[in-house]
Amino acid sequence: MKNFSKKENILVVDDSPDTLEVLQRNLEFKGYHVFTAPGAVEAIKILESAPMDLVITDLKMPEVDGLSLVRHIQENFKDTEVMMITGYPSIEGAIEAVKSGAEEYLAKPFTDEELFSAVKHVLDKLHVRKAAQKKIRTLPSIRHGLIGESKAMHKVLNAIKKAASSSATILITGESGTGKELVARAIHYNSPRTSAPFVPINCGGIPETLLESELFGYVKGAFTGATESRAGFFQTAEGGTIFLDEISETSLSMQVKLLRVLQDKEVFMVGERHPQRVDVRIIAATNKDLLSLLKKGVFREDLYYRLNVITIDIPPLREREEDILLLVQHFAVKFAKEFGKPIPRFSENALQVLKSYYWPGNARELENIIQRLVIMSEEDIIDVPDLPSLMRFSALRGVGPNRTLAAMEVEYILSVLANVGNNKTKAAEILGIDRKTLREKLKKITIPSSSL
Repeated sequence: MKNFSKKENILVVDDSPDTLEVLQRNLEFKGYHVFTAPGAVEAIKILESAPMDLVITDLKMPEVDGLSLVRHIQENFKDTEVMMITGYPSIEGAIEAVKSGAEEYLAKPFTDEELFSAVKHVLDKLHVRKAAQKKIRTLPSIRHGLIGESKAMHKVLNAIKKAASSSATILITGESGTGKELVARAIHYNSPRTSAPFVPINCGGIPETLLESELFGYVKGAFTGATESRAGFFQTAEGGTIFLDEISETSLSMQVKLLRVLQDKEVFMVGERHPQRVDVRIIAATNKDLLSLLKKGVFREDLYYRLNVITIDIPPLREREEDILLLVQHFAVKFAKEFGKPIPRFSENALQVLKSYYWPGNARELENIIQRLVIMSEEDIIDVPDLPSLMRFSALRGVGPNRTLAAMEVEYILSVLANVGNNKTKAAEILGIDRKTLREKLKKITIPSSSL
């Protein structure tokens, strides 16, 4: 008796008993474990009772056709591949089958070798996909620099995988330095648009007077200096993804134009009367609370809901304590290699300080600190005295639940000030308070505040 314990399970669905018999006999001869069903309804019952690696289904069947079965499998059995066979071949049929989720489309009559080759091709792709998924689950990182084993980070990674498979607009939220662009890149490069451009735009870094022409392009003569027509970022990203970082920095008039792009999939070049169709996925990001901006009347409600189809919130580093040491190791290896220096070791005390620090600048701040340590360190091991002074001060204050709320607030304010080079305006913005409130808080802390 044949042992099928390591062989793939194949379900053949066809309303012709003769076809079922021939396919079952041929596939079993190759060692596959074969199930048969005379229609889609019977096939679904088998799928619900036993895992299948591959379903081979006829296109034309009574009651429920093959395309409907393919869609059902695609939506409900993620680890099952599908191959379509039909005696009524057409280009349109092949396209529809592939769109529905079939990996192969085989027209009758076909030879045994054509059948075996197609089956092997589909199953090989299944094995590669499963191996890749297993690798992602076992490694502490995925592509594009996203690293983490914490529950919070696993939630983000799962959201990325789900979002990548859709074409919906995505809003990424999170504090500065949490890696919003990395998440956007991971979504793009794991999506069907991976071969098309990924175009990142910092909306806050482009003057308002130039933003429209940069995004949508302009035609010759549209304004002084427009000596030739030039495509914008949306045209550059055709077929791919455009990443609108700091979307909250756009004006209300620009928000109206972005809303039109989302609604109509069209852009108007500056100076042009007729729109251009664009096929671009939009991913937006912000480190601000858009709902509060909405209530203040500086962000449009209709644009907010257009952007907020899928939301991915990236947790701050202080909520990912178990990821900090992984990131320390990653950045230490990265910069040691970049600067041709030995990979440094960290003392237990230094690692404890790194874990307990509040990280107002998040992963970006951690990366900058490790880069500085790798460059400046003269010893093989990095200890607490090698860390930035504010972090050493943090260590002396101690950590844990015994600190008062007031003490933690002082620590956070000082951390933010240190991270922005004592820039009081920037610190107030990060803290979400005005300069006057920050000045009052600083008066209660014994540090000079005359520069405010």
